[in-house]
Amino acid sequence: MAWVITKLCIDCVDQSCVEVCPVDCIYEYTGDDKASFPNQLFVDPEECINCGVCEPECPWEAIFEDEQVPDVFQSDTPLNARIVDVADDRKVPEKEDKPRPTPEQIESNKEKWGFTG
Repeated sequence: MAWVITKLCIDCVDQSCVEVCPVDCIYEYTGDDKASFPNQLFVDPEECINCGVCEPECPWEAIFEDEQVPDVFQSDTPLNARIVDVADDRKVPEKEDKPRPTPEQIESNKEKWGFTG
């Protein structure tokens, strides 16, 4: 089992999850294939130890246990797994100070991706 960062992270990329990950298994894609890898973070399922400390840290509520990923985000599970195949085009990002989203921003982001649950 591993955790999955869903498209709720796209263009939000808070990075609070990176800061708490004890095994540095959360990556940003640094390659040129932006069509396949959107601007978000990804969990390497081969490195993830399933500790779950990343999930409560995400202010965008974008992280789910792989078995609990909502139906609307099912395609995000294999997308996260593909980060394994691009080891030369990924890095653990440095945490940047970013303002926390408001509850309204979080709800608006969920609505944008069709997640109302």
